[in-house]
Amino acid sequence: MRALLLNFLLALTWAAVTGIFSARNLTIGFILGFLILLFADRTTDHASYIGRIIKLGSFIGFFVWELMVANIRMAHSVITPSTTMRPGVIAIPLSAKTDAEITLLANLISLTPGTLSIDVSTDRKTLYIHAMFIDDVDTMRYEIKTGFERRLLEVLR
Repeated sequence: MRALLLNFLLALTWAAVTGIFSARNLTIGFILGFLILLFADRTTDHASYIGRIIKLGSFIGFFVWELMVANIRMAHSVITPSTTMRPGVIAIPLSAKTDAEITLLANLISLTPGTLSIDVSTDRKTLYIHAMFIDDVDTMRYEIKTGFERRLLEVLR
């Protein structure tokens, strides 16, 4: 947490030095502060902060990629006359434990076109989702477990 505050302080310092307090200049200052912390002492908690930011960026890139692929697949399915949809409901065992982790995972799955989170079991160990394109149930489970859930938990924990 200290590293994040230090990064904001470095961004404000950059804006003060340049004399421009715009969102663009503060973003540039934040990126420069991040780079300074990246090359600074790696033995303090800055290293975990840097790692988390990198994992967050990786997760955002992964989610945007999955979002684009799902949109293209849905658009192709709508445009082509032959149906390639194989809808179904599958149960996904959860490694996520807290309400926040489960809620974020369910919402990210629901945001992706072609999938919808339906329910969580009462013991909070299984998430039920509806998917429009289930070629193989085990492959779908594996993709969600290693893609969405694993990457989300790396960012949150």
